[in-house]
Amino acid sequence: MVTSLLVMKGIVKRFPGLLANDNIDFEVAPGEVHALLGENGAGKSTLMNILSGLYVPDAGEILLRGKRVTITSPKEAIELGIGMVHQHFMLIPAMTAAENIILGLRSPKEPWLGLAEAETRIRALSERYGLSVNPRTKVSELSVGEQQRVELLKALYRDADLLILDEPTAVLTPEEAESLFAIIHRLAGEGATVIFISHKLKEVMRISDRVTILRHGRIIGTVVTAEATSAQLATMMVGREVLFEAFPKSGGGSTVMAVKNVTYVTAEGKKALEGVSFDLRESEVVGIAGVDGNGQSQLARIVTGLLPPASGRIELLGQDMTGKTADCFIRAGVAHIPEDRNKMGLSGDMSIAENLVFKSIDQPPFSSLKGFRLHHAQVREHALKLAGEYDIRSAGVNTFCRNLSGGNRQKVILARELSQTPVVLVAVHPTRGLDVGATDFIHRQIIDARDSGCAVLLISSDLDEVLRLSDRILCIYEGKIMAELSGKEPDLERIGLLMAGKGAEE
Repeated sequence: MVTSLLVMKGIVKRFPGLLANDNIDFEVAPGEVHALLGENGAGKSTLMNILSGLYVPDAGEILLRGKRVTITSPKEAIELGIGMVHQHFMLIPAMTAAENIILGLRSPKEPWLGLAEAETRIRALSERYGLSVNPRTKVSELSVGEQQRVELLKALYRDADLLILDEPTAVLTPEEAESLFAIIHRLAGEGATVIFISHKLKEVMRISDRVTILRHGRIIGTVVTAEATSAQLATMMVGREVLFEAFPKSGGGSTVMAVKNVTYVTAEGKKALEGVSFDLRESEVVGIAGVDGNGQSQLARIVTGLLPPASGRIELLGQDMTGKTADCFIRAGVAHIPEDRNKMGLSGDMSIAENLVFKSIDQPPFSSLKGFRLHHAQVREHALKLAGEYDIRSAGVNTFCRNLSGGNRQKVILARELSQTPVVLVAVHPTRGLDVGATDFIHRQIIDARDSGCAVLLISSDLDEVLRLSDRILCIYEGKIMAELSGKEPDLERIGLLMAGKGAEE
């Protein structure tokens, strides 16, 4: 009698300079939701990429339904009933949902495509599992949550009954995440087995039956979720106690940046920001609390010189910076942790060392003759120093940033920005998608920068993060600042109302 649906024994996977999976033993029972929990870079995705056929292990064996199997391609994995939904979706935007779902499959009506029959089956699967998607809609027109449903339908259409979900909520809104959890419960109720890869403790505690914790490529242990606490899982995950204690609040100093009556109008004519005014003071964190899409992205770009305001004024240390370039803001001491670390914060095809000197490559000691002659030894020495100070984990400072985990990519950005000793730090979703250990580390670096005199503008959709770090809180709704509150013992109910556009003082 088979007691485990899946058994992975002694799995080893090496990359140049990195042992990603170190003799891993992992078992999953039929019909359970089994969470794989670990820090960014712990080896979770590597292990599941082996199971889904993207990687071939260097050692070890896989038993599925009691039989030893060899999986050398995603096609073989699908034939065995294994489907994986990757964190970064693998869809073609110009094609419809149905065309993406059947892509690569033989049509039973060859040489005809049989799209009508496929759409009928897709609608039936959608209704059965609550995966609401119009099969005729182009992927480019779907929301992120809908695209994820297409990926799930793609696996179910291929009759997968072992589903691997890799960081499935990393790009979802809270509402979309709730919908996904309901779908997972329904799938498990229908007899499917789900492996849920995550580093978010709240989600793991809520969705899983059992949890396996990885750290530095090794299994730390497997526990029954109902018998564990978030604190216990966090300690197992990072190897130390993570308390997330509150930071002492700061009263701030003199004004460093003043935002005066700023308005921004989108290309479609919508007011993304309307009459926004506030100031940033030295040794203070000002947090912007609001639901995503209420003008935060435009505000961050305006105060870093990436967008000019339609009207209003930006002053930095008394100097008018309105309409000046991003380079002018950088030279004036404004640092920026952008909302999209991959598109705006880093070049994935360049090394850690190169990314760390992006903003100062034309200056001594990294170059001479205004950047025409690079001093590679100094660049490497600088990178090694920052990699140690900011705990950037990699095979070496010449590693391409695209090969780093999300947490280590964010640490590269943080190290680059704070090593410039900025007068203003604009931090946008600084810990989005990061594990508890990396989150706590980045929070402490932001507070250290504040305590060193830096003025910090924190823009985050994570209210817990805003409350932990902010000395003052500004609530934003539809591009307007609704109210300013003290970071000391803030009224949570009122903040919630303000974020929904209610409760503002007339």
